[in-house]
Amino acid sequence: MPDFIYLASQSPRRRQLLEQLGVRNELLLPNVDGDIAEDAEGIEAVLPGESPDDYVARVTGLKLDAAVARCARRGLPAAPILCSDTTVALGSTIYGKPDDAPHAQRMLAELAGQTHRVLTAVAVQVGAGAGAQRLQALSVSEVTFAPLTAEQIAAYVATGEPMGKAGAYGIQGRAAAFIPVLHGSYSGIMGLPMFETAQLLRAIGFSV
Repeated sequence: MPDFIYLASQSPRRRQLLEQLGVRNELLLPNVDGDIAEDAEGIEAVLPGESPDDYVARVTGLKLDAAVARCARRGLPAAPILCSDTTVALGSTIYGKPDDAPHAQRMLAELAGQTHRVLTAVAVQVGAGAGAQRLQALSVSEVTFAPLTAEQIAAYVATGEPMGKAGAYGIQGRAAAFIPVLHGSYSGIMGLPMFETAQLLRAIGFSV
């Protein structure tokens, strides 16, 4: 077993969390020079009637499929590949990354004063082809937002922090001031549940 894993994620938070676990990792990102284009938006599209649990598990699996193919296409040394995806759900409504600042404001206005779920799926694969081993886990947490004024929301969105984040907020940033209560995995809400990740890596024989 190699002493590192590939992390197929552009999130610096996920890399920081892996390093907190002491897991050496190499980024395995799409669209380097000469690589084929990958349809990230298509992968993250929600299917009609899809539940948040099914959505986040499916998207994580598709991202891992793409990462495995990417690794083979580039002829990289074999090592476990890890992917993760996070979504926010209020009831059955899925809140992905905001398209722009007004979209982020609308999301936050709907989440304000409510308790929502944060779902993070993590998947790891070792090997390829018929002999591949793939494991996946799901972390579900509950986050309660305090009531927010339109001015508070606008000021937060103006910082730029909501962009690129599911639900239009980052718990490790300024949005922590909006959250009186949470139940579950803080690292899972950030984007990589460390307990489940460590369990998956140990299950495939990687030392954590």
